[in-house]
Amino acid sequence: MLCADLIDVHWTDESGRQRHLLANLEDISHSGACLQLDTPIPEETLLRLNHPKLEVVGRVRYCVFRETGYFLGIRFEPGFEWSRRRFRPKHLLDPRRLCGLPAKKPPSRALGEGGEDPEALQ
Repeated sequence: MLCADLIDVHWTDESGRQRHLLANLEDISHSGACLQLDTPIPEETLLRLNHPKLEVVGRVRYCVFRETGYFLGIRFEPGFEWSRRRFRPKHLLDPRRLCGLPAKKPPSRALGEGGEDPEALQ
């Protein structure tokens, strides 16, 4: 999902110093995100992303410079994922809608071991 929102980014740099920056959240999915920053961060660096309604941990998969700054691909660590119900960025757009395609529906899920709906637990 394409989006736009500001998010706090925390990490430990190569010298062991704690770092913190404000980043633009460019897109987000169940398993990762793309951030835009003014500073490069090395691949495989562990980051903590914070917003009042979201806290996830992920690793930098890529960091590339484009005209407006550095773009980082982040893969969330196991146990961390994005859910639209918990955190909806200020501007969220499903690109399929631009093409006139219906939004993708989440796959149907089987009931959990106790008979509960796994979606209801999130």
